[in-house]
Amino acid sequence: MSRIPSRGPLLETADLVLVATLAECGSTVNASVALHLGQSAISRRLLTVEDKLGTRLFERNPRGLALTPAGRRFVAAAGPLLAQMLALEETVRSGASLVAPLRVVCECYTAYRWLPAALPAIEKQLGGSLHIAMEHTGAPVEALRKGRVDLALVTTSRVPSSLAEMPLIQDEIVFLVAARHPLASRGALTSAELGRVPLITSTATPAPESRWFMRQVFGSKTSRVQQHAFPLTEAVVDATRAGMGVAPMSEWVAKDYLAEGDLVAVRLARKRLRRPWRLAYRRDLEGTARKLASVLQSAAPHGAPPEAQASGRL
Repeated sequence: MSRIPSRGPLLETADLVLVATLAECGSTVNASVALHLGQSAISRRLLTVEDKLGTRLFERNPRGLALTPAGRRFVAAAGPLLAQMLALEETVRSGASLVAPLRVVCECYTAYRWLPAALPAIEKQLGGSLHIAMEHTGAPVEALRKGRVDLALVTTSRVPSSLAEMPLIQDEIVFLVAARHPLASRGALTSAELGRVPLITSTATPAPESRWFMRQVFGSKTSRVQQHAFPLTEAVVDATRAGMGVAPMSEWVAKDYLAEGDLVAVRLARKRLRRPWRLAYRRDLEGTARKLASVLQSAAPHGAPPEAQASGRL
């Protein structure tokens, strides 16, 4: 049995939910609706959490709330922690015995938008717990090869023959544009049109994925494309909202920013820019991988096998 720490954590589950909701909603006004609490109560509880940690999690500005570096670290860990707590409750209620968790990592951060929420269903299907090893996001195949993770959701990385892989799901890369931008009225954007405006991208995008995107859209003419890179999705969105350029973005992420009407999502002309995801895994986990793939295909947004995925608008 693992040794119980002499001091319990300062934070409560409600604190994790509060901060994660504020990060998602972007303001105390929107969070108060989501949590069914008064705006003043939200503000007081946030101050209490920051006092417990001895650091600020958000910067307050006229547009609402922006995560500090400490806040970003908090939110990145809060989702998996909450999902694991829910899974623990389900495991205890069902009478199942806890086993060593399977370690899974995603090559692109966009999959973390939905994977933590799907953990209870995944673990119920697998009959065991799943640990999201976010620390290996930058090099998932290397972590898999060295035995630091058991399975990996990958997009463009090459999987060596010592490992196994199978097709999983797809998401579509769309282009986020300010509603007042001249390109917003276009039904779809051509490569030539995209080459004449700056692309607003994330510094967290893996290099292989960036190369795949540029080849898909621009072919060999990538050197002519102007780009602005920002470290946070919120900064990418704000720069796009300000009309600085066009942001290529997964449909999983883009749809969260369309509600206010100041941004629109436009597709690539002539073909929909589908990004294929694969499940890479150790060969001794073939059966487990197939079970996991089946659940993920149901849990992911628009989740269906690549050959059967429906179109549908954002």
